Amino acid sequence: MRVEHHLRNLKESLEEVEAAVEKGVLLRQRTIGFHTSAACVDMLEIYLHKKNLIPLSFILKHEWFASKNKIQEKVSFPFSRKDEILSLISKVELKRNILCYGKQQPEQDIEELLHHFNSLRNIMEELGVFDE
Repeated sequence: MRVEHHLRNLKESLEEVEAAVEKGVLLRQRTIGFHTSAACVDMLEIYLHKKNLIPLSFILKHEWFASKNKIQEKVSFPFSRKDEILSLISKVELKRNILCYGKQQPEQDIEELLHHFNSLRNIMEELGVFDE
């Protein structure tokens, strides 16, 4: 997928996460689970495309990040801050399904996921993901 499409999808996910936080994280845990996961993958794909590390036909799948072995297999090449980035995405992904499909989670758990997500977002901003 082209970078422009990822940027459009990322913008939508960021808007949804912000709206969910404004509404109340306990009222929108499912939205937070879906959109933080999707945004993490979009940010990484944008970065990897911009660095010409993956072809446009390469698609990252969010579920890979729930398995350390799978993500190391699929994203075996080096890039800036790789370990930190993959760790943060994995922390978001490991909470995704419980937020999306499980019972209501404690507010602290949702806030922790948002902290990991925002840390990733800050790294991606530093790496130029949001620069057009």
